[in-house]
This record gives sequence, structure tokens and C-alpha cells, in this order.
Amino acid sequence: MTVILALAGAAQAQQPLSASDWLSGSVRGPDRESSAWRPGDAPPPGVPGAPGPRPVARTGAVGSIQVTRLGNGNPDAAGLVTPRKAGLPPRLWEGSDTATLSALVLRTPARLPAMNALLDRILATQFVPPPAGPGAAQGALFLARADRLLDMGALDRAQALLIAAGPSNPEIFRRLFDIALLKGDESRACGIMNTTPGIAPSFAARIFCLAQTGDWAAAAISLNGAETLGLLDARQAELLTHFLDDAYVDSAEALPMPDRVTPLDFRIHEAIGQPLPTTSLPLAFAHSDLRPNNGWKARLESAERLARAGAMPPGALRALYSEQKPAASGGVWERAGAMRTLEAALATGDPSPALPQAFDQFRAADMADVLAAMIAADLPQGGGGRSAEIATWLRQWQGLPTPVPLILDPALKADPVVAPETRQGESLLNAMADIDAGLDGDLPRAGRGLAMLRALGLTAEADLAAAQLSLLPVMRQTGQ
Repeated sequence: MTVILALAGAAQAQQPLSASDWLSGSVRGPDRESSAWRPGDAPPPGVPGAPGPRPVARTGAVGSIQVTRLGNGNPDAAGLVTPRKAGLPPRLWEGSDTATLSALVLRTPARLPAMNALLDRILATQFVPPPAGPGAAQGALFLARADRLLDMGALDRAQALLIAAGPSNPEIFRRLFDIALLKGDESRACGIMNTTPGIAPSFAARIFCLAQTGDWAAAAISLNGAETLGLLDARQAELLTHFLDDAYVDSAEALPMPDRVTPLDFRIHEAIGQPLPTTSLPLAFAHSDLRPNNGWKARLESAERLARAGAMPPGALRALYSEQKPAASGGVWERAGAMRTLEAALATGDPSPALPQAFDQFRAADMADVLAAMIAADLPQGGGGRSAEIATWLRQWQGLPTPVPLILDPALKADPVVAPETRQGESLLNAMADIDAGLDGDLPRAGRGLAMLRALGLTAEADLAAAQLSLLPVMRQTGQ
């Protein structure tokens, strides 16, 4: 009964705050009456000992609340590295407001690997936070940064960033909980939830964790109470009923796939024997297929999907390719076989017999850049023939030295620009969007973005982006 009353006290749902609309919905309890009085102050009216008439409530409505956060400070200032270590200006956000930066962080494209890596650094760095602005909540920019990492599939980076700000904030814990579900580590998240009042991201999550930690009776009572009080929608109640009631174990009834799959929905569907495919779900869900209990093909396909987006270390994918011998032909098997042959050739010191075939296989899947990230540093310089030409392209794509200098596309040339004194973060993110347009053929616009990067002191990043844009014709299947 205590659990039911607690559920009833937290009936108001909050929508996700950003573009990551697959996050589990969070809930918060009703606002509590709060006094700003502190010891040593004169007692305010209505407090025992204060003069004047005692207050009388005009209505039964719950009063408003003012909160002062203790301990962790402004999460907008949280990060994993210092600006100096990241090679970025420490006052990148100076002159900007939180709302503008949050919107830019969420929508700035970064498909080019050089820009994807730069965006990752921007999102993870400890910058002096901008003022929140009127009506803006402190921490909105931090949540936008975390959500963008989640949308990019960078679960480990997002998790580390969220932990750096402290998990005591319900909005931060909500994201940590979903990351734990996607990585198969919900036991730790449920342990924190079960010992921290008011932090559960949803009623469904609370019920799931009660069951996950072995308290099936409390989970069933909570489900009954929440359903009776209308605190769960019909779909959630049905899903949790199948999860808790073993009478459905042998049922042939297949539950429909929800319109918006949350990580909790995904894990419960898996637990009741009706797993959902990840291919049509947001990129972050692909991490679930990397768990050892999945087959090699499923892990390879998800790893490739993550690697294409720059969300998986190249070495991890390379190791996964060599884990087994391909069991069939076509698709991912062809790339696994080509990598197996190439690894053997690299071990001899002469990759030329295997490199052209591997390059053709990966380029046909629009993964030539992934191949470059995996092996470019191991390829020799010099030589002749097609293998040497491919090795030169892959090394140039990664910004590694080659005996043949790369000739940049002349369409990328642009007049130098002067960086602004303030609002440099906005200029940087807008320049990255300009550079991204080069992938769609607008190289003059990309050239202007590169000029702004150089003006901001990011010369190495601009040079690498220019090299990758110039190499697109040979790295894409349509270029031959």
C-alpha cells in the first residue's frame, strides 16, 4: 500500500526535453509547500512565534516550490576534459545564451568524420557556462549536450558526461537509466533507484526495478495500484502485465510494437521473449546487439552501423571482424572475409594482394572511411599499383603523411575571415554546418566554413575536413 500511495503522489508526467524523444518519460512528484526561512531570520508570517494572524488556505491546491540545488553546482559547466586539453577556447560560449546554444548543439550536422570527432570534443569539454537567460532552466545546455551524444550513439561518452554532473538530478538519472538498459547493466541503475526516493524516471521503470531486484510481490501491487489510479496507459499496463505474470510465458499472443520505443519497452519486450529489431530504432539501440548473448552476425551488423556514425572505436570493430570465420557469403560476411584476408596480408608486411578487394567491398557499403580508420596507420607508404594508390587515399583520409601530397578541391578555396570576439561557439557550430554541406556537393559553402574554423584557431581540424571533402570522389562508390 505504501508503494501505491507513493505512485499516486507522482502523477504528473514530463515530456523529454530534447530531440532524443526515445528517452523514457520522466515523472515528478507534486510541488511541496516550502519556506525560505533559515535559522537566524525573523520568523515569517504564519511560522510559530511570528506575529499576526495564522494563514488560512484559500484552496486545496498544492503550493509552488523554489529549489536551491546543493553540491554539484551548474551542470552546464560539467565536462570530461578541460578546454586546453580539447584544444578549444575556454570561453567558447561567451556572449551566447543557453537556448540558442542548445538548439544549435541538437541540430548541427556532423556527418564528415573530422567534424564528428570535433563535435564530440565540443560536447564533452568543460566550458564556462553561458547565462541561463530569462525563463531558461539551469542545465538545459548540459542536457542538450548529453542528448546529442545519445543521438550520435556515443553511449559511453554520454554516460561519462552525465556521471560527471552527478546522478542525483532526476533528468540526469533518467538518461543514465536508459543507457544502463541499452547496455544490459540495469541492475546497478535499479539499485540506485530503489535506494533513492523520488528519482525513478517513470512508474513503469519503478515497477520494472522492483521485479528486477526480486521483489515481484511489490511490483505486482504497484502495477495494480498504478493501473487503478490511471497512472499507466493501457499499452504500458499490458506490457508490464506480460512481464510480471508467468501465465503469459507460453502465450502465443504477440504484443504490438509501440509507436515510440523507449529503452524500457525494448528490454521488457526482450524479457518476455518478444525482442524488437534494432535496425529501425535510433542508433543508440544498436549497442544492445553488441552483448555477448547475441549472434556474431547481429553483433557485426550493429557494430558496422555504429562505426559508420563514428560511435564505435575502429579497433573494436576490427577485433570483431576477426572473431570468427564467416559462415556464409554476401553482405557483412563479405566484409568480414575481406578483413580476414587483409589481416593476414598485413601480418606479412605486404597488404597489396588483399587491399584492393577489401577497399572495394567496404566502399560498396559506403564504409571506405571506416576501413581507413581501422587500418590506415598500418599501411606502408610508397610503392606502385592500385594497392599503393588506395593506401595513399586511406592515409590521407586519416590525416597521415604520404609521399604524394593531396591536391585539395579548388572549389573549397575561400577568402579568409576574422573570428568574432564573442559568440564563438555559435560561429563554430554554424561553420560545421557549412562544412557538412560539402557532402551534398556545396563545396563553396564548405570552403566558407573551413575559413571560419581556421579563424577560430582550428587549423588542423579544417585541414583534415578539407582533405576528406576532396577525397570523397574516390571514397564513394559513385566516384568510380
